[in-house]
Amino acid sequence: MPTAKSSSYHHGDLRRAILTAALDVIATEGPGALSLRDLARRAGVSHAAPAHHFKDRTGLLTAIAAEGYALLADALAEPADLRERGVRYLRFGIEHPAHFQVMFQPDLLRADDDALLAARARAGDELRSGVAEVPASGRGEDARLAGIAAWSLAHGFTTLLLSENLREPVGGRDPEEVFRALATLLFSDGTYGT
Repeated sequence: MPTAKSSSYHHGDLRRAILTAALDVIATEGPGALSLRDLARRAGVSHAAPAHHFKDRTGLLTAIAAEGYALLADALAEPADLRERGVRYLRFGIEHPAHFQVMFQPDLLRADDDALLAARARAGDELRSGVAEVPASGRGEDARLAGIAAWSLAHGFTTLLLSENLREPVGGRDPEEVFRALATLLFSDGTYGT
């Protein structure tokens, strides 16, 4: 019969358990509150166990960011007009707030991590493909600049919403509908969809 101590080391997926615990901490307390020792305690494993999977706190945050970019790429992968891609970006931020907090803080991440670079590139490709589908007459000649404008709108709105800076302006309205209205208002020429 296993003892309590030995049974605590039998995780089907310790890496996933540590990631899930880290995401919970980030969602409630922010990335600054992360401690590998605390996460090991929460998962019921030795304090050295998380280091086996992530090396250190930066490695853990990098893994979270890479996972976030992969989830974002998946969310943007289905064909949709640019405005609806913006809605999917918003939805991703709402559904994955801890990932969203970490992904865009390069000072927390290992910039040369292969998994992070691949996932970030894939998400970037999905974002750019939405802009590329808009005719030049609707986005201007500089597709890259149009992409920055579209990303800024989606990212800015999502960030303001998640930080509760839009509580009063949005009120009880559906944030996705508010975003659609805002995108239509700002891009009435059709850039953000019809």
